[in-house]
Amino acid sequence: MSRMKNFLHGVEVHRQPHDPTMPSVQLRQVTVSYEGVTALDNITFALAQGDQVAVVGPNGAGKSTLFNLIAGTLKPAHGAVSIYGSGPQGHLCIGYVPQRNRIDWKFPVTVADVVMMGRVGTMGLFRWPRHQDREMVARALDRDSMSALAKRQIGELSGGQQQRAFLARALAQEAQLLLLDEPLTGLDLPSQEAILALLAQLRQQGVTVLVATHDLHQAASHFAKVMLLNRRLIGFGTPQEVLTPALLRQAYGSQLHIIHSAEGDLLLA
Repeated sequence: MSRMKNFLHGVEVHRQPHDPTMPSVQLRQVTVSYEGVTALDNITFALAQGDQVAVVGPNGAGKSTLFNLIAGTLKPAHGAVSIYGSGPQGHLCIGYVPQRNRIDWKFPVTVADVVMMGRVGTMGLFRWPRHQDREMVARALDRDSMSALAKRQIGELSGGQQQRAFLARALAQEAQLLLLDEPLTGLDLPSQEAILALLAQLRQQGVTVLVATHDLHQAASHFAKVMLLNRRLIGFGTPQEVLTPALLRQAYGSQLHIIHSAEGDLLLA
């Protein structure tokens, strides 16, 4: 059962209402602690529909914890999390692509099976897919250029193809809020570009996206907003506002290396 949960992560079978006047995501003074250690400290921010945000910070900064809060799989010790005005549990609109190392790639399912799991919240966990469910899966696979791999076992794919299969699952789910936890880590350049191109398409449709990444250059060049996190919210705004030497030093400390070039400071973490 735990292996199945890895593939159904983030899928709920209950519906929560949306208030279109409310932020797509809002955290108010949220704190999370594990055994007396603070993972997130007094986090407050709000996202409008269609925002695409790169979430950056060092290892252990709380990026995955933040995503689990928004997905509703973790509750804060203090503060409140809301999705379109209500609690995060039960929102069919949330698509979550976890880190690849959290998935059991030996689980015997095809790419089409994985994408169909995005329809579970709509059709029910133990019901047979309907015609419209199969159509939605086919459309998601085609849009993500994965149709030719539909019958392949998920474990036989490359890392980039596996990530795109989970993105297709979110498309089939008709997600309005996407949480992508380090989706580009370890992928070759063509796979990264394919995923970034799909995210650019989703921006045009008003899908809110949060992407955890360690690549500051990628965050600055592909996202209009950046969230700089290290247990507390150090900066949130445009790349120019957030990726400054002063704020990056607050987040990364001695892990930050600054290379001076003719074009200006090149910041690496």
